[in-house]
Amino acid sequence: MEIKERKSPFTVCNVGAWSMTVVSSVGIIMANRQLMSPQGFAFDFATMLSSFHYSLTALVCLVSNAVGYSASTHVIPLWELILFSVVANASIIAMNFSLILNSQGFFQLIGSLQKKYSIGSFELLTKTTPMQALSLLFLSPFIDFYLTGKLLSNYKFSSGAFIFLLLSCSIAVFCKVSLYLCIGRFSAASFQVLGHMKTICVMTLAWLLFDSKLSLKNFLGMALAAMGMLAYTWAVEAEKEATNSKSLRNRKDKMSGEVMKPLTST
Repeated sequence: MEIKERKSPFTVCNVGAWSMTVVSSVGIIMANRQLMSPQGFAFDFATMLSSFHYSLTALVCLVSNAVGYSASTHVIPLWELILFSVVANASIIAMNFSLILNSQGFFQLIGSLQKKYSIGSFELLTKTTPMQALSLLFLSPFIDFYLTGKLLSNYKFSSGAFIFLLLSCSIAVFCKVSLYLCIGRFSAASFQVLGHMKTICVMTLAWLLFDSKLSLKNFLGMALAAMGMLAYTWAVEAEKEATNSKSLRNRKDKMSGEVMKPLTST
């Protein structure tokens, strides 16, 4: 019973981080859909939107440090932060070119950086987002113009577009915090399962809220992804049970050996 009580807070945190990631990711996709779709506000500047996301996240992190809610105690070399920003921004830009690309490599990059410097999730976010925000703010006008042939200065902001832009940026803060929390807790494979779950949620909500059409192929794909998630969950639980059983047997063997020693000496 004592072991279960020690594990339960960590389990609750894992569920919280997982749930926060799913909810915030689905929320930001829904907000971006309304902001960027032709039927919505036709904000076509995807890379600039990403730079706004990172800028607000960096601001929140810096304010949190300033008021004492978080602290920065580790040092990451400037060259490594620059290298991280280059790779991370390349991942963002590549995904703007092709939504087929996934973020498993980006996941592994952050995870390796976190382990290398034994740094917490929020502190890592605080150190990396300012560099990403500055570089994306500089590059995004050129990239978006190349992709769309449009300039942000020519876009006519309406009150609705501004509200959804602010909503998207606000949700992005929670999305990035939860992402970094998940990277500190889950493996790359678990992160991929999380991505499939988000995809299913997005497609379902788009069907319910925006009258998006779902073909038989979509339904079959969602069903296959759901079965894959269930199979992965079963495999993880089976592995945990096997590990726990082995650990329990080892403890029993050790206790039996300790009991036999006094008898033998006597």
